[in-house]
Amino acid sequence: MPTWLATTSCGSSAKAVTVGPAAGTRSAYGEASALAVRALSKSFGAQQALAGVDLSIRRGEVHGLLGENGSGKSTLIKILAGFYTADSGELWRRGTRLPLPLPPGGSRRWGMEFVHQDLGLIPSLSVAENLLIGQLAASGGGWYVTQRMLASEAARILGEHQISIHPDAIVASLSPVERALVAIVRALHGIEEASSALGGAMLVLDEPTVFLPRRDIERLFELVRRVATAGGSVLFVSHDLDEVVELTDSITVLRDGRVAGVRRTGDVSKGDLIELIVGHQLPAVASSRGDAIRAPARLTATGVSGGVVRDIDFAIHDGEILGLTGLVGSGFEELPYLLYGASPLATGAIGVQGCQFRLSGMSPRRALALGIALLPGDRRKDGSIGSLSVTDNVTMARLQSFSRWGRLVRRRMTADTRRLLDDFDVRPRLPQATYGNLSGGNQQKVLLAKWLAAAPRVLLVHEPTQGVDVGAREQIFDVMRNAARAGTAILCASSDYEQLSILSDRVLVFGRGRITAELRGAELTKERVTEACYHSLAPTMVPA
Repeated sequence: MPTWLATTSCGSSAKAVTVGPAAGTRSAYGEASALAVRALSKSFGAQQALAGVDLSIRRGEVHGLLGENGSGKSTLIKILAGFYTADSGELWRRGTRLPLPLPPGGSRRWGMEFVHQDLGLIPSLSVAENLLIGQLAASGGGWYVTQRMLASEAARILGEHQISIHPDAIVASLSPVERALVAIVRALHGIEEASSALGGAMLVLDEPTVFLPRRDIERLFELVRRVATAGGSVLFVSHDLDEVVELTDSITVLRDGRVAGVRRTGDVSKGDLIELIVGHQLPAVASSRGDAIRAPARLTATGVSGGVVRDIDFAIHDGEILGLTGLVGSGFEELPYLLYGASPLATGAIGVQGCQFRLSGMSPRRALALGIALLPGDRRKDGSIGSLSVTDNVTMARLQSFSRWGRLVRRRMTADTRRLLDDFDVRPRLPQATYGNLSGGNQQKVLLAKWLAAAPRVLLVHEPTQGVDVGAREQIFDVMRNAARAGTAILCASSDYEQLSILSDRVLVFGRGRITAELRGAELTKERVTEACYHSLAPTMVPA
């Protein structure tokens, strides 16, 4: 480590900050655990977010934390990070009781690093500044630091983790994948700083893979396993059961603020986990797969090109759910944005209601006029305004219907929103609630309500259940199925092969910007979709 950062090591400061007589005391309790939580409780007014939660994570273990949105996961993480104050309970780190609430910087002093879903990066700063900002603050300003020194140290850190991102790049200019990697590398660097002093640090990953493609998820998993192998421990929070089963050694499930169960990962099935998460078995859904394919075409596309997409032809029918998928970079994820006029330089044409429209002149405004709506993959950045109310977000696409003599009638907007919240089971059912404060699943249901209330002919959806818990996932499936039964044609681009096999009437598989396979009927299974994606470099085909 360079001398100008020498004062930032956790070695000299990794001790308890005593608050009250119990903080900082040693005990046999939790000695074998990297982290132990005992009888932790937290309420917000009349809402009990956590009720006597116990959690124990062993040294060298990757421990999964599962639960529906609202189960208490985020509250627990925020208590560990010192953001919330627990009403009661204890927190132990390697046999030493820690003060609650942890003081500012206390989690880092105890060798705990966090990567949250929102990543905690400062968009206007460079990669180097974001990577090293914590150490710069801890140095107390006692050193003169140049941009060249920052860039050199950041390049070294990125190189150690085989990340090819320029240290001088501004974070706002990075892709979601690159931003996630910067946040993860920053946390891992903090872990490395603490590990020498604590004999193994604690990494908390709170939904870190939401915007990562599979190849980068695998790279993250390699880094996580490296932390565990070196004697550190990891708490991994995710809604993706496949990821949790693949990565973790054991799993704690929260439900309604309480521990619903603790299981060794190798001893439990995904079905068992789902039942623990939601509290009951999910009902089997009768499928009418294939019926919609015989209906009239709602939208046809001819010669669509743009980005990596090359000369795509296809049709989607009334009431059909047509899935799009492929490996990362194959082009499937670009197609909804090309059709909507949200990506520049699109060529080709689409046919709607018997009329042809050239994509070179398409725009979101024109697409909406044609009855085409888009629910983007990044709902926070591209699909909503987090600081506005639920009412403002859900009525945004239909403001003209609430206008009277040139002014919006807020009373009608609120009444309409309350009805939609009931219909789409959005919780809490508060039209005035700030949209950004809702859980991921409820945010997504609000956006589905926003667009389906506008009665689109075609709904384009990208990653509809990204960052959504398993219970909300099933509700979103039901919403999409009901919309299709009512006649809406749904184009669903997703990298979740299991989701597509459950939801879709047909799936088009992309490779190198072209359609390489079309799956339907009995061959539409997760395994067959996976196989088709990995064979997508074969010669292209034209779907029937």
